[in-house]
Amino acid sequence: MLQEIKTYHLPMPLKMGSVNCYLIKTEAGFVLIDTGGKNNRLELETLLANDGCQPGNLKLILLTHGDFDHISNAVYLRTKFASRLAMHEGDVGMLERGDMFWNRHKRNVLIKWLAPMLMGFGKDDRRPPDVFVQDGIFLAEYGFNAQVIHTPGHSLGSVCILTSNRDLFCGDLLINGKKPLLNSMMDDPAAGNASLEKLKSLLIKMVYPGHGDPFPMEMLFTSPTSAQ
Repeated sequence: MLQEIKTYHLPMPLKMGSVNCYLIKTEAGFVLIDTGGKNNRLELETLLANDGCQPGNLKLILLTHGDFDHISNAVYLRTKFASRLAMHEGDVGMLERGDMFWNRHKRNVLIKWLAPMLMGFGKDDRRPPDVFVQDGIFLAEYGFNAQVIHTPGHSLGSVCILTSNRDLFCGDLLINGKKPLLNSMMDDPAAGNASLEKLKSLLIKMVYPGHGDPFPMEMLFTSPTSAQ
């Protein structure tokens, strides 16, 4: 089954690095995993158009978690492409209320105030998703031969997506800076470590993180398991 992956590295504001979005071309159309910040909107639309993604053939927009650098274009793209928008219910208030610390244990008042401005997340970008994805759900109805894996830690509603080709889209559970690591930015470190153990039990070839370059899964286990 055709599942061609395009990786988009989109720059974040104030030279804070980049965030990844992934466009998967299937026999039925396209699936977009994460959407970047509003500062990336024009660039992302251009990339999608150049790769043949247009209104009517984007079957699903799937959010790995609710941080603004991943969701800020979700509602806009859902409307423009007449797509379905999906995320885990554990992070729904981040999208629906525009509160990145909704349902998080650890709150940072400064980041809560700055994040919407930096990412351009406003009232027009808020709405509930069309679909709640749960652990173990398959995405075949959208033409995507893949399964959702609930992997809390970075946030309560963080998910990974594992394809039939054994490619894993991991959101911000794992990062790849100088080397692949379990993300140190965990709202619930115990849950994050449990999610990593859950991944260890699965057959995974390539990992596509929310930040950094894709990497073979075996690289993770030759590195320390958490960022310093």
